[in-house]
Amino acid sequence: MTDTSAGSSVPQLSEAQIQAWTREQFQKANKFLAEKGIIPNKVNTSESRYLAPYVAVWKLESTQPTKASYWVISGDLPTDMIGANAAKDARDVIRHFSLAWQLKAENLIQSGAVRDETQRKFANLLIARAQSLFQLHEQEQLWQGQAV
Repeated sequence: MTDTSAGSSVPQLSEAQIQAWTREQFQKANKFLAEKGIIPNKVNTSESRYLAPYVAVWKLESTQPTKASYWVISGDLPTDMIGANAAKDARDVIRHFSLAWQLKAENLIQSGAVRDETQRKFANLLIARAQSLFQLHEQEQLWQGQAV
């Protein structure tokens, strides 16, 4: 999913802009893991995917605190992670977060937490991004050439 011309709504970015965005998202993913106490030491570039300037899915490996692999999603959405065994590929990661964020937003709404303005905005953001991720998941042309 490295195609940046997948639709008319995708802004046309120069190669330099795409590279800068990709670097920024990679740094964001690494920082997110580090904040969780996980120090990544390797990126699996063959399994990682991105659609600049919207979403990047990284498969990162760590040896500290233990040897493990993780999927990290970043971009114009909340940065989040799951263990690598929770999804078989980047497309699966997209589907996972689409469903997980819908559930998380529903739980926020059901708990009454959305009476707080910040929580309401967060729930709405999760719903919007979950819907966008689902649409990306369903676009077959983005995933051609990737084992599904």
